[in-house]
Amino acid sequence: MVMFRDFTMRHARKLKITGFVRNEKDGSVFSVAEGEEENLNKLIEDLKRGNVLSRVDDVKTEWKEPTGEFSGFNIEY
Repeated sequence: MVMFRDFTMRHARKLKITGFVRNEKDGSVFSVAEGEEENLNKLIEDLKRGNVLSRVDDVKTEWKEPTGEFSGFNIEY
């Protein structure tokens, strides 16, 4: 997905969400995000739409208790 990590990072930061996003070996994108539930739901909707250069086939979510380990939202390489 072209520029999808950057798209995710920009939208997460705008919503004051912390965590990370990275590409997986199988071509998918993986993200961990922590923040207010309303903002997380907004981010999920943004990710389902994607950017103009990406094609999103599926967004899987798994809700867990936040760890508070993140101080910002970054791209992992």
